[in-house]
Amino acid sequence: MAILQILHFPDPRLRKISTPVIDIDDRVRTLVDDMFATMYYAPGVGLAAPQVNVHERIIVIDASELKNKPICLINPEIILQEGIDIQEEGCLSLPNLYEKVPRAHRVVVKALSKEGKKFELDAEDLLSVCIQHEIDHLDGKIFVDYLSRFKRDRITKKMEKMRLRTL
Repeated sequence: MAILQILHFPDPRLRKISTPVIDIDDRVRTLVDDMFATMYYAPGVGLAAPQVNVHERIIVIDASELKNKPICLINPEIILQEGIDIQEEGCLSLPNLYEKVPRAHRVVVKALSKEGKKFELDAEDLLSVCIQHEIDHLDGKIFVDYLSRFKRDRITKKMEKMRLRTL
């Protein structure tokens, strides 16, 4: 397994909309394994393929306390949303930045597993937030899009300064 490079906001590649996975083959399964390795190493609770510059509809999540419940969602689609929660979110593409974002309290998502099997997942609380956050990445959205223009501009400038310092 490889540790992949995570793109950082405001990289325009994070805005590219992902395409559905047509064939779950060895390349896709290897990508999923590498994404899990990258997410755990970072460390994070979720990672979407666009964050590692692969524009396919693949996300990995492990919102468990012990980091022992990995979930892979290929071509995920939310089929039910209930309630509203406002929780603080972070993102591996925006390191050390946390903001409050409104999300559905509960979602039901249908997807394919790493093995290509169809399944549905009923999620609440942190897992629900993670699923919505990562699906947003597949659609070219970032959690800062839910913030005021003022906050978004401030964060963009801050991230750009950080990027310039690392060059």
